[in-house]
Amino acid sequence: MVEKQDVMIKLDEVEDPELELSIVELGLVYDVRFEEKSEGLHAEVDLTLTSPGCPAAPEIMAAAHRAALLTEGLDSVHINLVWTPRWDPKIHASEDARMDMGIWD
Repeated sequence: MVEKQDVMIKLDEVEDPELELSIVELGLVYDVRFEEKSEGLHAEVDLTLTSPGCPAAPEIMAAAHRAALLTEGLDSVHINLVWTPRWDPKIHASEDARMDMGIWD
């Protein structure tokens, strides 16, 4: 049985090319949901970006799609670009990522 954590492990390998930090550590992956389809198990991944004008958006989304598809047991993946809630590193990023970005609580 594929679980959310299995997909998150694969997505953790994807880095934001400008910040050189994992999209999972940055808190850009908001959710992973699964659906049984006739073609097999499908995952819907809700992903945001650090800003709406992020120049690396296509690269990040494509890398996230490729990485999620490597999850054993998944047959298809769709990356949903979402803007709600608005990404805030003080809320969404891990403590390590905040430290790497120079954000101190």
